[in-house]
Amino acid sequence: MTGSAAPTVAGATRPWHEIMRDVLKQNQVRLATYVPDNVLRPLLDVLHADRDFTTFATTREEEAVGIVAGAWMGGMRGCVLMQTSGFATLANAIASLAVPFQIPVVMIVSERGTLGEFNWGQALTCRTMRPVLDSLAIEHHTISRLDEVEFITDRTIKQAVMTQAPAALILSPLLTGGKVLKK
Repeated sequence: MTGSAAPTVAGATRPWHEIMRDVLKQNQVRLATYVPDNVLRPLLDVLHADRDFTTFATTREEEAVGIVAGAWMGGMRGCVLMQTSGFATLANAIASLAVPFQIPVVMIVSERGTLGEFNWGQALTCRTMRPVLDSLAIEHHTISRLDEVEFITDRTIKQAVMTQAPAALILSPLLTGGKVLKK
Protein backbone atom coordinates (compact mmCIF):
# COMPACT_ATOMS: atom_id res chain seq x y z
CA MET A 1 0.00 0.00 0.00
CA THR A 2 1.28 3.45 -0.80
CA GLY A 3 1.22 6.38 1.59
CA SER A 4 -1.51 8.19 -0.28
CA ALA A 5 -4.72 6.36 0.56
CA ALA A 6 -6.38 4.06 3.12
CA PRO A 7 -9.01 1.40 2.52
CA THR A 8 -12.60 2.26 3.36
CA VAL A 9 -15.69 0.13 3.89
CA ALA A 10 -16.68 0.25 0.24
CA GLY A 11 -13.17 -0.72 -0.85
CA ALA A 12 -12.40 2.79 -2.05
CA THR A 13 -9.41 4.65 -0.67
CA ARG A 14 -9.02 7.81 1.37
CA PRO A 15 -5.88 9.93 1.33
CA TRP A 16 -3.93 10.69 4.52
CA HIS A 17 -4.91 14.34 4.53
CA GLU A 18 -8.66 13.59 4.52
CA ILE A 19 -8.24 11.14 7.40
CA MET A 20 -6.23 13.71 9.34
CA ARG A 21 -8.82 16.44 8.67
CA ASP A 22 -11.59 14.17 9.95
CA VAL A 23 -9.66 13.28 13.11
CA LEU A 24 -8.91 16.94 13.80
CA LYS A 25 -12.62 17.67 13.43
CA GLN A 26 -13.64 14.75 15.70
CA ASN A 27 -11.33 16.17 18.36
CA GLN A 28 -12.82 19.68 18.09
CA VAL A 29 -9.66 21.17 16.60
CA ARG A 30 -11.09 24.11 14.65
CA LEU A 31 -8.10 26.41 14.12
CA ALA A 32 -5.16 25.60 11.84
CA THR A 33 -2.31 28.08 11.56
CA TYR A 34 0.64 27.45 9.27
CA VAL A 35 3.57 28.71 7.30
CA PRO A 36 3.00 27.51 3.71
CA ASP A 37 4.56 24.16 2.83
CA ASN A 38 4.17 22.19 -0.40
CA VAL A 39 4.26 18.80 1.35
CA LEU A 40 1.35 19.84 3.59
CA ARG A 41 -0.57 21.41 0.68
CA PRO A 42 -3.11 18.55 0.43
CA LEU A 43 -3.99 18.91 4.13
CA LEU A 44 -4.05 22.69 3.93
CA ASP A 45 -6.37 22.52 0.92
CA VAL A 46 -8.92 20.26 2.64
CA LEU A 47 -8.82 22.36 5.81
CA HIS A 48 -9.35 25.58 3.86
CA ALA A 49 -12.27 23.98 1.98
CA ASP A 50 -13.99 22.81 5.18
CA ARG A 51 -16.24 25.46 6.75
CA ASP A 52 -15.69 23.94 10.21
CA PHE A 53 -12.09 25.19 10.25
CA THR A 54 -10.54 28.61 10.56
CA THR A 55 -7.32 28.22 8.60
CA PHE A 56 -4.77 30.86 7.73
CA ALA A 57 -1.10 31.42 6.99
CA THR A 58 1.24 33.20 9.39
CA THR A 59 4.58 34.82 8.71
CA ARG A 60 6.52 32.68 11.20
CA GLU A 61 5.97 29.48 13.14
CA GLU A 62 6.35 31.32 16.46
CA GLU A 63 3.43 33.54 15.45
CA ALA A 64 1.36 30.45 14.66
CA VAL A 65 2.12 28.97 18.11
CA GLY A 66 1.16 32.25 19.80
CA ILE A 67 -2.16 32.36 17.95
CA VAL A 68 -2.97 28.75 18.85
CA ALA A 69 -2.00 29.46 22.48
CA GLY A 70 -4.32 32.46 22.58
CA ALA A 71 -7.11 30.45 20.98
CA TRP A 72 -6.72 27.77 23.66
CA MET A 73 -7.00 30.41 26.37
CA GLY A 74 -10.19 31.57 24.66
CA GLY A 75 -11.65 28.05 24.54
CA MET A 76 -10.73 26.97 21.00
CA ARG A 77 -8.49 24.06 20.04
CA GLY A 78 -5.91 24.58 17.33
CA CYS A 79 -2.92 23.13 15.57
CA VAL A 80 0.20 24.48 13.91
CA LEU A 81 1.34 23.05 10.56
CA MET A 82 4.96 23.44 9.48
CA GLN A 83 7.94 21.72 7.91
CA THR A 84 11.00 20.51 9.80
CA SER A 85 12.99 23.71 9.27
CA GLY A 86 10.08 25.72 10.67
CA PHE A 87 10.15 23.63 13.81
CA ALA A 88 13.79 24.62 14.25
CA THR A 89 12.67 28.17 15.04
CA LEU A 90 10.25 27.15 17.82
CA ALA A 91 12.30 26.09 20.84
CA ASN A 92 11.85 29.40 22.68
CA ALA A 93 8.13 29.78 21.93
CA ILE A 94 7.41 26.23 23.02
CA ALA A 95 9.69 26.33 26.08
CA SER A 96 8.56 29.76 27.32
CA LEU A 97 4.85 29.67 26.38
CA ALA A 98 3.30 26.31 25.60
CA VAL A 99 5.14 24.14 28.13
CA PRO A 100 5.05 26.33 31.27
CA PHE A 101 1.49 27.52 30.69
CA GLN A 102 0.29 23.98 29.87
CA ILE A 103 -1.09 24.78 26.43
CA PRO A 104 -1.74 21.73 24.23
CA VAL A 105 -0.28 23.10 21.01
CA VAL A 106 -0.57 20.28 18.48
CA MET A 107 2.21 20.59 15.90
CA ILE A 108 1.90 18.80 12.57
CA VAL A 109 5.32 18.69 10.97
CA SER A 110 6.13 17.57 7.44
CA GLU A 111 9.45 15.82 7.79
CA ARG A 112 12.15 17.10 5.48
CA GLY A 113 15.84 16.28 5.62
CA THR A 114 15.65 12.53 5.12
CA LEU A 115 14.92 9.90 2.48
CA GLY A 116 16.47 11.58 -0.53
CA GLU A 117 16.45 15.17 0.72
CA PHE A 118 18.20 17.55 -1.67
CA ASN A 119 18.56 20.53 0.68
CA TRP A 120 21.56 20.26 3.04
CA GLY A 121 20.00 22.73 5.49
CA GLN A 122 16.89 20.58 5.79
CA ALA A 123 19.04 17.50 6.42
CA LEU A 124 20.88 19.23 9.27
CA THR A 125 17.70 20.61 10.80
CA CYS A 126 15.98 17.22 10.68
CA ARG A 127 18.68 15.77 12.93
CA THR A 128 17.83 18.29 15.67
CA MET A 129 14.03 18.03 15.73
CA ARG A 130 13.52 14.89 17.82
CA PRO A 131 16.30 15.72 20.32
CA VAL A 132 14.74 19.16 20.87
CA LEU A 133 11.30 17.61 21.37
CA ASP A 134 12.80 15.09 23.80
CA SER A 135 14.69 17.78 25.74
CA LEU A 136 11.43 19.73 26.18
CA ALA A 137 9.63 16.50 27.23
CA ILE A 138 7.18 16.92 24.35
CA GLU A 139 5.29 13.84 23.24
CA HIS A 140 5.96 13.16 19.56
CA HIS A 141 5.08 10.44 17.10
CA THR A 142 6.15 9.86 13.53
CA ILE A 143 3.45 8.69 11.14
CA SER A 144 4.96 6.63 8.33
CA ARG A 145 2.02 4.54 7.12
CA LEU A 146 -1.50 5.33 6.12
CA ASP A 147 -2.95 2.80 8.56
CA GLU A 148 -1.35 4.79 11.42
CA VAL A 149 -2.82 8.21 10.61
CA GLU A 150 -6.16 7.91 12.37
CA PHE A 151 -4.99 6.17 15.55
CA ILE A 152 -1.82 8.18 16.15
CA THR A 153 -3.42 11.53 15.32
CA ASP A 154 -6.47 10.84 17.51
CA ARG A 155 -4.53 9.58 20.52
CA THR A 156 -1.91 12.33 20.31
CA ILE A 157 -4.55 15.07 20.29
CA LYS A 158 -6.45 13.45 23.15
CA GLN A 159 -3.27 13.11 25.24
CA ALA A 160 -2.22 16.71 24.53
CA VAL A 161 -5.61 18.02 25.67
CA MET A 162 -5.91 15.75 28.73
CA THR A 163 -2.35 16.47 29.93
CA GLN A 164 -2.43 20.10 28.74
CA ALA A 165 0.94 19.66 27.06
CA PRO A 166 2.21 20.33 23.55
CA ALA A 167 2.59 17.38 21.19
CA ALA A 168 4.01 16.83 17.72
CA LEU A 169 2.88 14.66 14.83
CA ILE A 170 5.77 14.16 12.41
CA LEU A 171 4.64 13.18 8.93
CA SER A 172 7.27 10.99 7.32
CA PRO A 173 7.98 11.19 3.58
CA LEU A 174 6.92 7.53 3.56
CA LEU A 175 3.39 8.84 4.20
CA THR A 176 3.35 12.12 2.29
CA GLY A 177 5.75 11.40 -0.54
CA GLY A 178 7.98 14.21 0.70
CA LYS A 179 9.44 16.92 -1.46
CA VAL A 180 11.34 15.98 -4.57
CA LEU A 181 13.82 18.11 -6.50
CA LYS A 182 12.33 18.93 -9.87
CA LYS A 183 14.81 19.16 -12.72
